Amino acid sequence: MRLFHALVDDAGLFPPTALPMAEALRRHRADLAEGDPVLTHRFLCPAGRLPELREHLNGLPVRLGLILDTPGLPAVADLDVELIEVPIGRAVPSGGPAARRFVEVAAGRPPEDPPPGAGLKIRCGGAVASAFPPASDLGAFITHCAERGLPFKATAGLHNAVRHFDPALGTHRHGFLNLVLAVCAAVEERDPVPVLSTTDADELVRLARAVPDDTAGRARELLVSYGSCSTRTPVEDLRALGLTTRRRAGAAPAKENAR
Repeated sequence: MRLFHALVDDAGLFPPTALPMAEALRRHRADLAEGDPVLTHRFLCPAGRLPELREHLNGLPVRLGLILDTPGLPAVADLDVELIEVPIGRAVPSGGPAARRFVEVAAGRPPEDPPPGAGLKIRCGGAVASAFPPASDLGAFITHCAERGLPFKATAGLHNAVRHFDPALGTHRHGFLNLVLAVCAAVEERDPVPVLSTTDADELVRLARAVPDDTAGRARELLVSYGSCSTRTPVEDLRALGLTTRRRAGAAPAKENAR
């Protein structure tokens, strides 16, 4: 389904999963061999762990999303870096690989537009309840991006397809299906907040099946991908909802849409 093609980046190195590098790469390669089209098959790695990454690659290529957790842009000429994610308050580096840049912004206030050619990044959760932005703030961010044609990435907190209450944190977790459909609403110039706020899985499935192909294309040009520490849960959630099916054994992995 076009709406979910190449949606999920592999953030296995990051909490709460936080796999060791060797284990994260083993999982990543197993996912790549299976070739589920919901996954981007892009591996997210902090810049500070690049030496460790190189030690475990054993000459095998990997498509990278680089998280700049260290000052400056490290030397990456030997690596296939597709995305560079820049933390809040840090300057967007010039030069380096011809990778797309995404500048992290805080939810809850109007984001500044990034440098030309760059997109934005938004956190949808974290380890404490206060890290989860209200649906109104997340909706305002999505509308901002839709009105300006700014591509964005999302990260953190999007553990399941459907918004639900987490009693351990005492707050609602945003659903990645809610997020995708909220972007669809925004590109159609509708308010994304009601879609972000619903916990009705049946309603979300109905909405997903009714998304016009043109809307799906425009929505996914806007929402590039989101990082998930689990690569199984998003795939299994979409299958359980009947929105995707298991890829046929022996079928070639789907190629990522040009964006």
